[in-house]
Amino acid sequence: MPRSEAASAPTGVIHDIGYQRYTGPRLGRGYAARSLYVHSVRTAFGIGRSGKAKVFPWFVVGIAFAVALIAVAIRSQSGTVIISYLQFPDTVGVPVLLLLAIIAPELVSRELRAQVLPLYFSRPLRRTDYALAKFSALATSVWLVFAGPQLLMFLGGAFSRTDGASGVWDEFTDLLRGVSYAAMASVIFSAIAILVASLSGRRAVAAASIVAVFLVTAPVVGVMEAVGGETARQIVPVINPVTLVEGVKTWLYGTHSIQIGDFGPAYLGIACGLVAVCTALLLARYRKVAA
Repeated sequence: MPRSEAASAPTGVIHDIGYQRYTGPRLGRGYAARSLYVHSVRTAFGIGRSGKAKVFPWFVVGIAFAVALIAVAIRSQSGTVIISYLQFPDTVGVPVLLLLAIIAPELVSRELRAQVLPLYFSRPLRRTDYALAKFSALATSVWLVFAGPQLLMFLGGAFSRTDGASGVWDEFTDLLRGVSYAAMASVIFSAIAILVASLSGRRAVAAASIVAVFLVTAPVVGVMEAVGGETARQIVPVINPVTLVEGVKTWLYGTHSIQIGDFGPAYLGIACGLVAVCTALLLARYRKVAA
């Protein structure tokens, strides 16, 4: 074949194998955000992932339910309430903080390191939607770890009451106080953890940083309380997120977790400000992530 004919000959054939354009409904931004939220909650508990990813989250869940079960058993046998609903989040606080240090990097650090965020942002999902969905999923996961065992405690307590419907109602109002405090603690702790985790693509670094924020500030509070006066001992606990939450509980629910004097409104204001600042910084962080 002459060279001119060979150059003009077709070099390929297009085959119609049946691909068609999508003509269904476009579910849009809201659906994408909700799907990301649900997927993130499942990820936090290792659902849909390997068995290794389920070990620590469900170990912490098991600890929380074991504590609640022991409390229910003792109450049913002796009538003694060893752990109230308001005390429960503080009782299992350390395992839950470790859980935060594990699942917050799982939700955001892995995707930063794998550089998959451009795939998310190529859809109707916005950067703010992504950040808020991750924050909400983390807070929900932590709250579920708190609230699930509290519900078990309520069921055991309701069946242990001997004063009829009024007693069950009192038990229910106590439960509401407990789960509302759990929600408050979950939001504050998650706001800090998700912000810290979003700053690093390495899960180990992010986890260590989260633990440091919660645990390193505790000795600082202890030292400042020891060397300070009465006023200092009442206001210094705001430095540590755990004692900050306990101070808010003391003021809102009338407990005696820590001594806060007349600084109750300051504790609540600082807690709300901390969540607002962490959320704003989280949104700012994702505005700068390359897409």
